[in-house]
Amino acid sequence: MSEVIKVGMADINIVTPPNTIRTSGLGSCVGVVIYDDITFVSGMAHVMLPDSSLSKQDNMNVAKYADTAIIELMKQLERKGAKAYSLKAKIAGGAQMFAFSTGNDMMRIGPRNVEAVRLKLKELRIPILAEDVGGKSGRTIEFNPSTRKLHIRTVNQGMKEI
Repeated sequence: MSEVIKVGMADINIVTPPNTIRTSGLGSCVGVVIYDDITFVSGMAHVMLPDSSLSKQDNMNVAKYADTAIIELMKQLERKGAKAYSLKAKIAGGAQMFAFSTGNDMMRIGPRNVEAVRLKLKELRIPILAEDVGGKSGRTIEFNPSTRKLHIRTVNQGMKEI
């Protein structure tokens, strides 16, 4: 009997087969799935913002920011037996949910989240094997560690698998 492990906004969770892992409400947020190709230990982070330097809080939620969430996700995976050299990633989300007439870069949260996630994964030498990012629609994603498939349900666009 398999279970669906949920990941909330600004949250991280880890899963092993036969369970799957899911997050919903990915608008400008990015769902980052990192999995070990050998042990099948997999995790997901629901990243809301690109950079933790924007945080004004003392007890910052590391899962909220691309730069800190990916490092925390990697630590949790390694604690469950994943090996850094066999980690792979799939990402989805980062939509531009609203149209802005100003050229203000701060409002481009979705695209900036995607850039920040790509940069941090590259720094950590974790290859992105597939992605479904951008656009203007929200997504729900579910990763199956057994098949290594990421199921993506996009608002008004149905299902796809990467």
